[in-house]
Amino acid sequence: MKELNSSNFDATVAKGVTLVDFWATWCGPCKMLMPVIEQVAAEMEGKATVAKVNVDDNRELAARFMVTTIPALFVFKDGEIVSNASGVQSKAKILEMINSCL
Repeated sequence: MKELNSSNFDATVAKGVTLVDFWATWCGPCKMLMPVIEQVAAEMEGKATVAKVNVDDNRELAARFMVTTIPALFVFKDGEIVSNASGVQSKAKILEMINSCL
């Protein structure tokens, strides 16, 4: 799973399908979702990129995408947001968000 920040974000989401998880270390629901995101990353290897953004370390990215609730999941296709969801999501829902863009 790739860690994103302001210097690598745009290049990472520019091509193909990318799931971005906005999270924080202090966020309980984020901790609950992390194993699911890791499973999704393993299943999507070679098909889609799975990345995360720590909102405490990257406040400008959180503000840019108007992230007010975490965890927040965004699916990008070739640099454009095609889907997003807030809160803990099931693995099936996350895979559905990604697969609908492949």
